[in-house]
Amino acid sequence: MRYLRSDAGRLALAEVARYALTDSSLVPDIASAREQFGDRTAVIVETVKLRRKGAAKFERAAEWLFTDEALQQSTAGPVAEHRARRLRGAVVHDATCSIGTELAALRHWASFAVGSDIDPVRLAMAGHNLGLDGPDVALCRADALRPVTGDAVVLVDPARRSGSRRRFDPRAYLPPLDELLDVLRERNYAVKCAPGIDFAVVEQMGFDGEIEVTSLGGSVREACLWSRGLGDRGVRRRATMLDTGEQIDDTAPDDCGVAEAGRWIVDPDGAVVRAGLVRHYAVRHGLWQLDPDIAYLSGDQLPHGVRGFEVLETLAFNERHLRQAFSARDVGAAEILVRGVDVDPDALRTRLRLRGSTQVTVVITRLGSGAASRATAFLCRPSR
Repeated sequence: MRYLRSDAGRLALAEVARYALTDSSLVPDIASAREQFGDRTAVIVETVKLRRKGAAKFERAAEWLFTDEALQQSTAGPVAEHRARRLRGAVVHDATCSIGTELAALRHWASFAVGSDIDPVRLAMAGHNLGLDGPDVALCRADALRPVTGDAVVLVDPARRSGSRRRFDPRAYLPPLDELLDVLRERNYAVKCAPGIDFAVVEQMGFDGEIEVTSLGGSVREACLWSRGLGDRGVRRRATMLDTGEQIDDTAPDDCGVAEAGRWIVDPDGAVVRAGLVRHYAVRHGLWQLDPDIAYLSGDQLPHGVRGFEVLETLAFNERHLRQAFSARDVGAAEILVRGVDVDPDALRTRLRLRGSTQVTVVITRLGSGAASRATAFLCRPSR
């Protein structure tokens, strides 16, 4: 750590950053670096590779220090920035600050930020990463289960990995979520959780605030637990789509209808689906459900900025019908979307043996329930 932060270390990192470090060049690149930097080569090369990997999350990744595990768990810059904006003007204590990625956003929005972590190496990295611009943030070593602040809003990001393995049970987080919520019961807090966390389990732990599910880059990134004092009044679920800037919560109307497909089929953003707000989203955009238990929506107009699928043909789903329809349309490539039907899109695509020149999207879903249930395929043209 000390070496990487020294002038010699910075020069070494800048030199190795010129190397390709691809699978084919890695061995000769490391041999070349070892001639110059000897035993320090491994840590220099690893740091350069982590910085390149981190560039997908952070604008300043080329100057930061990481560990592989810390980088994997760290919040992407735009997501951290969104959370920091919700905490504007507050005194905030990031009680699991790790390498400082949340603090980098908080320093621009909070009135004052404190960072603490139990790992001294990550704290040192946070000090380096936060020292690149602007005023310093207060850092100290402390256990998240024993907050060292009094009135600050507490932000916590429990570890959900052990090496390469994920922890799915929130009681297995570090620190355990049930213990954490108990410690923070009288505080205002925001706790970052895995997007797939079981909301019912969280409520069984006594959580009664807002759960915000956030997506970025087309994928769901996290579920954040906001204590009642920090959430909007009456809101228990919120979906935030950073790609479009749209938010929707469970106080919005949800009285959407169910009908056959119109011109367009819409597969709602994963944050909307995960937050259980499909009907609320449909009402906002003048859409309806194809089935009350399936997340696909339909409408005659496509919401602005949303990718949709223009329906070209509807048929009862089986592979023979689909193969005939594809042959008639000279289909050579197909995007296959599935909900409510036990179909493996990749295996189906292989069995169809597509050889044509056109491309389509096929939406396969179950419509109806019980004896009236039927698998239906919609051949579509994607809007983009």
